[in-house]
Amino acid sequence: MRTKFFITSTLLIFFLINTSYGQSFVFRVLASKGANQVKKAQNGETVPLKTGATLMSGDELIAASGAYIGLMHKTGRTIEVRNPGVTKITDLETKLASSKSSVANKYAKFVMNKMNDDDGDLASNYRRNMKATGAVERATSSASLKVLLPSSVDVLNPEAIVRWEGSEELPNASYIVSIKNIFDEEIFSAETSNTSININFDDDNLSNERLVILNVKVKDNDEIKSSDYGIKRMSSDDAASINENLDALRADISEDSPLNNLIFASFYEENNLILDAMTQYEKAVLASPDVEDFKTLYDDFLINNGLK
Repeated sequence: MRTKFFITSTLLIFFLINTSYGQSFVFRVLASKGANQVKKAQNGETVPLKTGATLMSGDELIAASGAYIGLMHKTGRTIEVRNPGVTKITDLETKLASSKSSVANKYAKFVMNKMNDDDGDLASNYRRNMKATGAVERATSSASLKVLLPSSVDVLNPEAIVRWEGSEELPNASYIVSIKNIFDEEIFSAETSNTSININFDDDNLSNERLVILNVKVKDNDEIKSSDYGIKRMSSDDAASINENLDALRADISEDSPLNNLIFASFYEENNLILDAMTQYEKAVLASPDVEDFKTLYDDFLINNGLK
């Protein structure tokens, strides 16, 4: 009798374990704005939708008015839900049925690892698991303006967004961004009232320079300025292997969206291309400035790399 009970119990445990492993998630929530909910297929319960939560086949999203929900499929593809009302996860699966992306999946997992718990607390999860080691070299002078860059950095793409912390003494200041070549000749200058600037390294004055020096100062006040920051364009030979993987990733996720910006940011971060990664984070935040989750990921990236 005891033997029969033991065998029955063992088979039951084995069945439960295999059932639980078979129920893998379909989507993970990367961002959620609004009082959104999810109706769980497992028990019919409706619960608040949290960033980092996993969604199963059969679940239903209930989006609030003016909502934004950013989801990442287990294949690495991303999809956004903006329409209020009920959306079935099976319908979203159908939209992505042809998605088989091993390259995108790799960097999707990189993003997912930043929110590795199911409680959806994106900020605490990532900060708890990261180590703010200052992995890149930082400018160490007593300059009064801080550019959010290592003191020297490689850049792969011609387009870059450079940001700095504004002057506390002059909160409404205008700034002069200056770029010089290795001979200390100014080859680019721009004025802005913002604390960031878009730079195209393929512009005529910059395209022939392999290494440039950037600094920022308050207009009409040379005392409030930044250190010098070296930016080096990667040569085609140095970038060959990176570009090969980048082309494969672009083939998988060619659509421009904030969620895909995060995947590209992960790719650049893994390859220690800090400025390229920052540019992708900037694009994600600028495209959806009201989604706090994107800002949190960006801030944590800056902290993790010793820039903030």
